[in-house]
Amino acid sequence: MTAPIPSSRRSLAGRLLAFVVIAALHVGASAQAHATAADGSKDRQYWATTLYRIAAPVLLNLADGTLKANMPVEVPPGHDDAFFRRVTHLEAVGRTMAGLAPWLALPDDDTAEGRLRQQLRSAFLKGIANGVNPAHPDYLNFRTEKQPIVDAAYLAQAFIRAPKALWEPLDKTTRQRLIDEFKALRSRTGAYNNWLLFAGINEAFLLSVGEPADPVRIEFAKRKMAEWYVGDGWYSDGPKFSMDYYNSYVIHSMLVDFLDILVAHGMAEPAEQQTAVRRLVRYAEFTERLIAPDGSYPAFGRSITYRTGAFQALSHAALMQQLPPHVAPAQVRGALTAVMRRMFDGCANFDDKGWLVLGFCGHQPGVADVYTSTGSLYMATLGFLALGLPADNRFWTDPPADWTARKAWAGKPLHKDYKVDY
Repeated sequence: MTAPIPSSRRSLAGRLLAFVVIAALHVGASAQAHATAADGSKDRQYWATTLYRIAAPVLLNLADGTLKANMPVEVPPGHDDAFFRRVTHLEAVGRTMAGLAPWLALPDDDTAEGRLRQQLRSAFLKGIANGVNPAHPDYLNFRTEKQPIVDAAYLAQAFIRAPKALWEPLDKTTRQRLIDEFKALRSRTGAYNNWLLFAGINEAFLLSVGEPADPVRIEFAKRKMAEWYVGDGWYSDGPKFSMDYYNSYVIHSMLVDFLDILVAHGMAEPAEQQTAVRRLVRYAEFTERLIAPDGSYPAFGRSITYRTGAFQALSHAALMQQLPPHVAPAQVRGALTAVMRRMFDGCANFDDKGWLVLGFCGHQPGVADVYTSTGSLYMATLGFLALGLPADNRFWTDPPADWTARKAWAGKPLHKDYKVDY
């Protein structure tokens, strides 16, 4: 694995430049080894360095108090950036952390990967104290606009996914400031779709840290998501169905995390949570089948700029060790690694300072939605959830296996797909 970025007094730019250089060397070496690897250790190295590459500019700048100064704010063509400058930095932090949290929750060790984890976790703990300090230049906006309801929800997911690593180490002042910011979100409402779940999980987070929660927001989200299930592992995003990746970007994983908290506090039945997990797993089957033999996947629907966030449900099913019996962990590892290599090695998705750019495969600002800016793009980390499995888990130790599309297009036996009724 690559050597870690040293914890020194070098500038942020110097640290990032050093990382980009060693990561490039690592990618070239591991790509060659990938074809003959007996297990997934090289895949894990690639996942870890790629996730670090995505997350480091956000978290190291937040820790250094330079996020707003250094993060570019690219917006859809024809749109003024004034609104986005009020919301994009919380977007970047919340979305980065939602995907990063399971990896940062792994125990400390003295491996090169472990040192990368420790650096990012320390950066977050320092940086979020800046982010909720009203006197700090990097104070994050929870207080105005509707958009913070969304991105606070991803930050809530990070705390829910890794409370011992990300919440408990915070000092008392920072914890209280975060609680106050989450409560301030109650002054606004959002869209009549997946936004109900954002409001619900923000309240569930407060519940999880011992604070009074709004039962109406919680119950409304729970009931509406159940009502909007349309069958065979798919939810409608609001009253009307949309063919896109929002079942993965938001709905399945956030609903499972939401119900975990509610069950623990007697506000939902275990059967409700179990059903949500089964539906997530069924949907994950679909997304595994969408991954072509070359690692490409269809670019359809809203928000394709979220890139690997399209595979949150699949990665989450692997993290929970809830994959269907006919979907081997190694085939999911292989499929997701192929997507990541296609997306982050085969496309120019980073600018010259390491920030993600608007687009799907490269700089394609014309595909950005009207609500998309630089911070929005960090939903990409959600596809990396399975990195939270320890290195000795069979997801990483099993030998390589073909995923469904590879089997199908090579004329090999494959599992016949059929609908489910749960």
